[in-house]
Amino acid sequence: MMRINNAMRVLGACMALGALAGSASAESAGGLSWTAPAGWKSKPQQMRAANYVIPAAGGDSEDGECGVYFFGAGQGGSVEANVQRWIGQFRAPGGGPADGLAKRSSETINGVKVTTVDVTGTYMFKAFPMAREATPKPGYRMLAAIAEGPEGPIFFKLTAPKATADGAEKDFRKMLGALAKH
Repeated sequence: MMRINNAMRVLGACMALGALAGSASAESAGGLSWTAPAGWKSKPQQMRAANYVIPAAGGDSEDGECGVYFFGAGQGGSVEANVQRWIGQFRAPGGGPADGLAKRSSETINGVKVTTVDVTGTYMFKAFPMAREATPKPGYRMLAAIAEGPEGPIFFKLTAPKATADGAEKDFRKMLGALAKH
């Protein structure tokens, strides 16, 4: 219950920040700040520190989404558990595991350790985390990152049809490149 209360408090603060600043705004959670890309539209959602809609590109019929999550110190699971869970949300052509398709890396950005994951395949979309059924969305790409902030990990997860994700990759990486401790 304390974890949910903390997450809701952070969410409320971040939503207020987003509402005041509009798109292309500075956002923050967990002792880190970042700047949302100008073309992304803020669309607050429960249990997220920030949430952005990425306009469809390249003939894609759906917009993309980038959710940012912060659950507090020691919350949200380990870096490895999240990387494996995210990769597990995708299937390779033919329906097999996407492990071999995933690219991951770790680096330090402005003194912040960041682990990134990039995977393309069939996204097994769930309307909410504990949903029993998943809707297969072929031709999707995920760009995700875990930034180890001073107050706990911050999770960035962009999912979109491939052309939209490809078009958003530069902005996603620029947003991570602007991470700053505060």
